[in-house]
Amino acid sequence: MAERDGRGDEEELDYRFSLANERTFLAWIRTALALLAGSIALDQLTPELAPAPVRTALSVVLALGGAGLGAASYRRWLRVERAMRSGEAMPYTRIMLVLTVCVAVAAVVFSVLIIGWAR
Repeated sequence: MAERDGRGDEEELDYRFSLANERTFLAWIRTALALLAGSIALDQLTPELAPAPVRTALSVVLALGGAGLGAASYRRWLRVERAMRSGEAMPYTRIMLVLTVCVAVAAVVFSVLIIGWAR
């Protein structure tokens, strides 16, 4: 009989899968922290990169992205953990697509600002 952990009727799974899920969660948290650090750096360390309202808007977008990713990473960790324990298919997430698009857009915006600033 499978051991119970107090979270319902789920089966105890191989700890390696659970730890891999946790490592993925922590990687997403590091990415969220990097977005927050970038937000602060942009606002505080690059006063000549763009006008203050543009810098502020970009900083807020990065900070909100970091906050959103941090919250979404916990939700994803929980959904994957539940799926593994109940033997269901892994849940689909669009977070990676959204994060990829946001990073690509940010790279284009910052490239335009840096090219404009270099002139």
